[in-house]
Amino acid sequence: MNLNADSTVPIYIQIAEWIENEILADRLTADSKVYSQYQLAEMFNINPATAGKGLTILLENNILYKRRGLGMFVQEAAKKQIIERRRDEKLTILANEIVIEAKRLFVSDEELIELIKKVQKGC
Repeated sequence: MNLNADSTVPIYIQIAEWIENEILADRLTADSKVYSQYQLAEMFNINPATAGKGLTILLENNILYKRRGLGMFVQEAAKKQIIERRRDEKLTILANEIVIEAKRLFVSDEELIELIKKVQKGC
């Protein structure tokens, strides 16, 4: 994965989202060790402090936990928490934007539902 330096999303947030995506894809599972800030810094060619800030966000949101002297690990319920938060935040925002645009374009509810089903089949 490449980070997008031109994005309006700060690099440390992109790091946190990347780790969350690794959890969602089951590449990082409950109680598995997560990359250190230095490993992340080397992987993405960024400052270790920036990588550490991304890890801290996940630690503060109870996605990760620390084992003194061993590093950071994935919380047992991390995947469930990420799914619930993203459904509540991101998916609701995106759905709202889609519905507003559909109304502007005079797309009926039925047409919108069919469009969503068509897109789902293609994924």
